Amino acid sequence: MNTVTRPRILVVGAGFAGVECVRRLERKLAPDEADVTLVTPFAYQLYLPLLPQVASGVLTPQSIAVSLRRSKKYRTRIIPGGAIGVDLKAKVCVIRTITDQIVNESYDYIVLAPGSITRTFDIPGLTDHAYGMKTLAEAAYIRDHVISQLDLADASDDPAERASRLQFVVVGGGYAGTETAACLQKLTHAAVKRYPRIDPALIKWHLIDIAPKLMPELGDKLGRSAQEILKRRGIDVSLGVSIEKAGPEEVTFTDGRVVPTRTLIWTAGVVASPLIATLGAETVRGRLAVNAEMQLPGHDGVFALGDAAAVPDKAKDEAAAVCPPTAQHAMRQGKKVADNVIATLRNQPLTPYVHKDLGLVVDLGGTDAVSKPLGIELRGLPAQVAARGYHWAALRTNVAKVRVATNWTLNALAGDDFVRTGFQARKPAKLHDFEYTNAYLTPDEVRAHVEGTDRME
Repeated sequence: MNTVTRPRILVVGAGFAGVECVRRLERKLAPDEADVTLVTPFAYQLYLPLLPQVASGVLTPQSIAVSLRRSKKYRTRIIPGGAIGVDLKAKVCVIRTITDQIVNESYDYIVLAPGSITRTFDIPGLTDHAYGMKTLAEAAYIRDHVISQLDLADASDDPAERASRLQFVVVGGGYAGTETAACLQKLTHAAVKRYPRIDPALIKWHLIDIAPKLMPELGDKLGRSAQEILKRRGIDVSLGVSIEKAGPEEVTFTDGRVVPTRTLIWTAGVVASPLIATLGAETVRGRLAVNAEMQLPGHDGVFALGDAAAVPDKAKDEAAAVCPPTAQHAMRQGKKVADNVIATLRNQPLTPYVHKDLGLVVDLGGTDAVSKPLGIELRGLPAQVAARGYHWAALRTNVAKVRVATNWTLNALAGDDFVRTGFQARKPAKLHDFEYTNAYLTPDEVRAHVEGTDRME
């Protein structure tokens, strides 16, 4: 008896791009038209732009973790794990499950949306002593860590220990770093009132970046406005400066300053997931080189998008322009790539991705914000309304919207209790511990694994 199998569509990654793609495939494909599988370690979509508000306690972690299993119409199979290699010739994705089992998943069409990881440099001590702000676990951990520094400083009679526990360094003057420094400074400013033995003047926040401007994408005026807000709060902003070396109790800046600190938060940009390097395909600054339809040239049925792909930006005049790694591009690319996968299945023409940037919003906590929606420069409360309105509207489910709105309201009315949960308190929790960057295979290892599995079968 002949068994007719449906085409297999494999989506790698449950970020903005991957989830939008899967949801559109579910809506537009007939149930018997194709099988859809999603590879992700966690069955939720993380609303990444609001991570600093989780770290500062304005939002609870589950508020921005939007469940993928909540919908009754959900029919995508989820493999709980991470893709660690892809053999394009054999059409096999190698997956390490959350139980550390390595399995092969065959596909007919693959959508690569593995996102990005924190970009690091060869700075002595960086990966051993710095914290990141890329995952939900990191945000929850950093909140506990910052509050614990206040607890320990309050309990200590050693001036040197107090000084190192009450200074905090954030590296990266982009959106993630600026919002992280701003939100966490608000946390410590409010919390220190509950610590009568701590002089508030001892708490110092440093925001540094090697670039000459803070958030240059906002333009000179709004960038300066953001910098003025941070300085008014007492945050020391140093531009043209980076880290020379990092230790467990101090950090040395490239301008020679040595800052005693137990808290180094590294947010200096992102790079494409190491999964992209396993393909052995052409890249553009580490991102997979794809065409405007988000196909990988020379490989049928392979699509890539989001932070991991250099998608041509057709909305700009420059020929070499690629879309920046932002949530708004990832969401819209997810929908378009789903349409193109379906078009390929049905032997229909594909359409290129074109989207004009809608602007930028930066929430600095409280009523402080700077925003540039549709090119209109806003500051203060109007900017805050625009920022939170944009984030609230972008949340995918009504349940998530209610949770976030409730958290914002409760925090505004009642403030914070500054509670430490003890999250992973006795486990290592630096950059390399959260992002599993050593889990990926080389192209040769991928081929050897796939060929070895085939021989065993």
